[in-house]
Amino acid sequence: MSNPLSEHEIESKLTDLNDWRFEQNFIRKSFRFTTFRDAMSFLVRVSFEAEQLDHHPEIFNCYNQVEISINTHDVGGKVTEKDFALASAIDACSS
Repeated sequence: MSNPLSEHEIESKLTDLNDWRFEQNFIRKSFRFTTFRDAMSFLVRVSFEAEQLDHHPEIFNCYNQVEISINTHDVGGKVTEKDFALASAIDACSS
């Protein structure tokens, strides 16, 4: 099981990611695509990464916009190293 990271550790690790932010015990990122189809294609790629890591984000989608929020339920909804691994994989899906 992963251990929760301190707020200082989270903020430090966020500098290694592009446009992720820490809010309300989640790391979050907003994505905007050209079309709904592009947003859905991205979400399908994210689903494969999440399954491979056995770690599943909260996802909100409205047309071409996607909001992803990640934390680790097993440690009481706190942010862990596992969340940063998934965030990195998600960023790779968006490029």
